Amino acid sequence: MEWHDEGIVLGSRKHGETSAILEVMTAAHGRHLGLVRGGRSRRLQPVLQPGNRVTLSWRARLDEHLGSFQVEPVQLNAARLMESALAIHGIQLLGAHLRLLPERDPHPGLFTTLEVVTEHLHDPDMVAPLMARFELAILEELGFGLDLSRCALTGATDGLAYVSPKTGRAVTHEAGAPWADKLLPLPSLISRSPDRINDVEGQLRQAFALTGYFLHRDVYEPRGMEEPTSRAGFIQALMRSVG
Repeated sequence: MEWHDEGIVLGSRKHGETSAILEVMTAAHGRHLGLVRGGRSRRLQPVLQPGNRVTLSWRARLDEHLGSFQVEPVQLNAARLMESALAIHGIQLLGAHLRLLPERDPHPGLFTTLEVVTEHLHDPDMVAPLMARFELAILEELGFGLDLSRCALTGATDGLAYVSPKTGRAVTHEAGAPWADKLLPLPSLISRSPDRINDVEGQLRQAFALTGYFLHRDVYEPRGMEEPTSRAGFIQALMRSVG
């Protein structure tokens, strides 16, 4: 068995004296692991760092085997990411989210989104909405997508202000007003037609409270998991950068 693809490094761990097991998110083969012989060498260690973009050749005798990677660098982002606490927590959080998906399941759209988020991890203004939308995309890929395109009660596409915690569907400000205390705020930060953002910190808290609610209810709790510590670290670093 053999394939060639591009990927973004999510992490690696030692294997034996000289090798490493590499975890990558690939364009066509999903999240994939493989053995890199000599992965702890001076030449390869800098390449196998989270956030780097690489080309991969994977070989194994059988498809279900771990297999081995041949890795070549395309874009070395890790050194830049290591300069920022926000970026460090961000790349760790992206990896934690992607590990919610079955290994080797292709998610080409999600890979494209990952590329964009990784490029902007050091920029608080850009990465905030990108990460919130990445969490929405993860929910969608897991089968728990939210419908934020139109009002569940009126069908309107403008003025969306709330999300039902039961159905995950958007509601306009006017239609949702009688139940406002039972609905989740839908910040313009992640709505499809964002208004001018005045309270950035408040918008960020609402955005990650919204995605966090559905991640906990539909993913973490049913699997008996705790929220990854990198999520709290990312949000805290983000708040410090906009505070």
